[in-house]
Amino acid sequence: MNIRDATPDDKDVLLELVDEFEAELPPLPYPEETREEDWIELQKRMREDVVLIAEDDDGAVGFADAELERGHVWVQDVYVRERARRCGLGRSLLDAIAARARERGITHMELEVDRRNADAIHFYERLGFFESGKVLRVALDDLRAEEPNGESTGAVHVQTDDAQAVERVLEQFLPRLSRGSTSTVTGGRGWTVVHVEPFSLGVLRKLGVELSYRFSVTVVLTLEQDAVVRFVIHDQGRMVDEYLSVPEFYGELPPGDALALRANPTVVARLTGADAARVRAIARTAESPSELPPARELYEQVAGVMGLEP
Repeated sequence: MNIRDATPDDKDVLLELVDEFEAELPPLPYPEETREEDWIELQKRMREDVVLIAEDDDGAVGFADAELERGHVWVQDVYVRERARRCGLGRSLLDAIAARARERGITHMELEVDRRNADAIHFYERLGFFESGKVLRVALDDLRAEEPNGESTGAVHVQTDDAQAVERVLEQFLPRLSRGSTSTVTGGRGWTVVHVEPFSLGVLRKLGVELSYRFSVTVVLTLEQDAVVRFVIHDQGRMVDEYLSVPEFYGELPPGDALALRANPTVVARLTGADAARVRAIARTAESPSELPPARELYEQVAGVMGLEP
């Protein structure tokens, strides 16, 4: 196997390798460079950076090209034909690029790989590459104006009348969970309410688990960004139901995960005494907040059906 610098005389074989390489990659949602544009870029890298061809007795079997920049080498492409794979050639091409980079005092190598290209990701990780950032993409027609975050509020509702017992648990547990947080405990008929400042969904969820171990049933009920309503129910430390009024408000979810964020009226009724039909009618989900009642109104309705103080 021989690895050498590419020259302009290699145009046909290089473009053939580029075509094969791009045919194996996950398709992009926008037009890619033409063959002539590819060749212009390759010629520029031959002059200023590095373009390598790997050959065996039957001809070219792979190529790699990279740009030598300040402090790091940016690998553009590494491709090996099927007949020469699993023989260490990909590593050899990267080693050859690394040797050229070291001659210029370069200390690091970087590259970009499509997250859908699992084989390539595993290959690079085995060589010691690690993820140092993310490439984000959006269609221009989908680009949205940033919306200011609305107010978030919520509480843990503990199914007990013994507010003092709840306070004793909080005194022990909350400082370990969030040193800068403070809590307010309010007793009520059948439920004791725990408010925590500043608001943190993560803290409330952990409190819901811990208090459920001690008092059986807890409900974390929140209004988030003045836009969506959530509840999380625990029974003896185990989460038994979670509801989010707009399941994909924070981002796209797999279908199963989105379905899991719908309320289970039977569970809610069994643990809170609510009427299952009313839970079904009130705790609905939608694709956007605009399809539901105003979030604060929905928050109060969900609290009311479970007999909680919002």
